[in-house]
Amino acid sequence: MEAVQKLDASNALDNKTKTLAYLAVLAATGLTSGFPFHVQHAKSLGASRDEVIGAVLVGLPAVGHKVIQALPAALEAYDSHE
Repeated sequence: MEAVQKLDASNALDNKTKTLAYLAVLAATGLTSGFPFHVQHAKSLGASRDEVIGAVLVGLPAVGHKVIQALPAALEAYDSHE
């Protein structure tokens, strides 16, 4: 865990960007069970609905439909706490 914290401290990305990038990875790998937490975290950092959609779909050219299948879960997570 310490190594992860050190890597995180040296990361030049701001927290919102890192969280959106993480959503892109989750979508591309099909691991959407964490979307409720991570989408709400992105939202708390100021991410708009369109930014969440963009993050989820950024992997479309590389992995295709997997990210499209992840989109409803991301939108449900974003819209569930408005």
